[in-house]
Parts: sequence; structure tokens; C-alpha cells
Amino acid sequence: MRFSRIFLNRLQNQPGAEDTVVVIDVLRSFTTAAVALAQGASAIYPVEGVAAAMVLTGRIQDPVSVGAVVGGDPAPGFDFGNSPSQLIQADLAGKNIVLSTAAGVCGLQRFRRAPRLYAASLVCARATAEAIRAAGAKEVCFVITGEWVDRDGDEDIACADYIESLLRGDQPAPEAFAQRVRDSDFGQRFTAGTWPNLPLADLELAAQPDLYSFAMPVIREDEHLIIRTTG
Repeated sequence: MRFSRIFLNRLQNQPGAEDTVVVIDVLRSFTTAAVALAQGASAIYPVEGVAAAMVLTGRIQDPVSVGAVVGGDPAPGFDFGNSPSQLIQADLAGKNIVLSTAAGVCGLQRFRRAPRLYAASLVCARATAEAIRAAGAKEVCFVITGEWVDRDGDEDIACADYIESLLRGDQPAPEAFAQRVRDSDFGQRFTAGTWPNLPLADLELAAQPDLYSFAMPVIREDEHLIIRTTG
């Protein structure tokens, strides 16, 4: 199995992947998505742009809108911000989640034509590795979404390192990767307690390796991307 990485926000050529793409957003898009699915959501519709997300919310059955703008503040008019600790207390059984965020969702849309596409975070990392292996992937491209001019993105790089190590057949210590999530530039903003919309509870959830036993494959239905669980 061969591995490569793309940093979504770098100015570089980004060729289309021909096998398996894993888009990673630990803080917080795909931790939020995993929590929503664990809370009983039927499906997640990742939509780029607040306006487009609101339009879709008005068109599907049993919608719940979840989203944030650049910087992490809740998207205006949405039911929930991009906060996994909020959703873990919500009754989402049977709901269709419309998810719009500034990083992870953009990564999925960028690679929407990949033959196999996964949304991933640390809470479902091992399950993601198992799903990739079971699908017989020969090439895996990790898309790092959290690196910005003021953020090292190491929360996502750590997740990619962990999944890659598992796919190579190693037995890595999960807590080492969880600590990197906490120590990342963005992780430290949650710890600081000075950002009202970056609660410490979100970081504590996001830094729990293998909390869930499902992966989050992404499929195309008509013009929509849809995330559902493997199990």
C-alpha cells in the first residue's frame, strides 16, 4: 500500500486521486460528524457554503443544520455550531444533518470524484484503517485540512500518522497521537479558554482515539455527497 499527503490550503498542484482519499478534520468537522452519527443521525450532507446549506436544509426531510464559519464561530441561523460536545447531548435519531464548515467539508468537495472517499478524525481512526484495508486499497492519500497560516495542523497530521501506522501493520500507542491533538496550535486555543466558541469539551472529545467503531465513507447521490457509517 502506498501513501501520500496533500495539504488543502497550500498553494500547490493537487492532482486528482485515483484510489482512496481520506479527508481529515479532527478539530472539529469530522469529530462532530462522528458524534452526530453515533447519536442516531441517518446521514450527513456536507455542503460547502452557508447559503447552499440553508437551501438544502429546506429541501430534505428531518433536517438539522450544523456549521461554522472561518475561525470556528457558529454559522448564523443554524441549529448547532460545529461543536461535538453540543451534539453528544442531542437527540438526532433519524435526522439528516446538513454540515457546513470551513475546512473538512471543503476537502470532501475538492475530492468528491475520488473512487473511495472517507471523512476521518481521531475518534474513528482505527475503524477507518480497517475499512480501507477491507476495501483493498492500493494507494491512500491523506488530505490535511487544518493547516493554515496561523495553525500547524498537527491535529490532522497526527491522525494521518496514526491511520497510516495502522495500515502498515504497526501497533502504535494511541495516546501519543491524542497528545499531539491537544498540543497542536489549534488544540491550544481550546485549552486557553479565551475563545468562547472553542470549548475545552470539544477538544477532550476530539482527542479520544477510537471512541467509535465505525468509519465514515462518503458517497455521491445525484449532486449530493452523503456520509454514513460502515456499521
